[in-house]
Amino acid sequence: MQIITNNILPQKAISKLKNFGEIILFETEGIVYPAISNHPDVFFCPVGEELLVAPNLPEFYKNILNEKKIKFKEGKKPLGQKYPATAIYNTVVTQNHLIANTKVIDEKVLGLSANKKIIHVNQAYTRCNLLQLSEEKFITSDKGIFKVLEKEKMDVLYVNPAGIVLKGFKNGFFGGCCGVLENKVFIAGSLNHFAEREKVRGFLNDFEIVELYDGPLLDVGGVLMV
Repeated sequence: MQIITNNILPQKAISKLKNFGEIILFETEGIVYPAISNHPDVFFCPVGEELLVAPNLPEFYKNILNEKKIKFKEGKKPLGQKYPATAIYNTVVTQNHLIANTKVIDEKVLGLSANKKIIHVNQAYTRCNLLQLSEEKFITSDKGIFKVLEKEKMDVLYVNPAGIVLKGFKNGFFGGCCGVLENKVFIAGSLNHFAEREKVRGFLNDFEIVELYDGPLLDVGGVLMV
């Protein structure tokens, strides 16, 4: 198991993650704006058994993927410095659904999801804001996504993202703090520092919560298991 995550993750969190797989610390410069330049969920898009990557993902990381025998395909559009060119791979793709702002996402994502039901949401940073727990169970920090998924009869919890740390912004997003491996939910931080902790714990009662360090929740662009 390879785990791709932001290189700003505290050392205690990295050490804990090493118990579950080999860590690939991620960072870039000059491709997207600085606050999200180290965010895996901006550059990588899991689509079923496929891993779609931005074509301008640094060659260093493409080489690592090849060395680790992780199969990947490149998207069509390169990421850009400004929104919406920063959000074109930030989608959630489940076994049966594609959840995304369909006006923004790369056409390669649509192509690989041709047999899935497309659920359009206005929030283009979909994966930043949406943690998939199972095919129809989610946590989101975006009210618009919450309303759409609720209408789709999904089991979805909304949490206010206040207090989630993202440098340069008022707050980050909940999906960007997390990763999922089987029945484990990894959180970059401790829920003890999050105002809506009891809502989250209750919703995750069937999951094992792995808090990576004792501190505020960090939006690190996700903890990506590949």
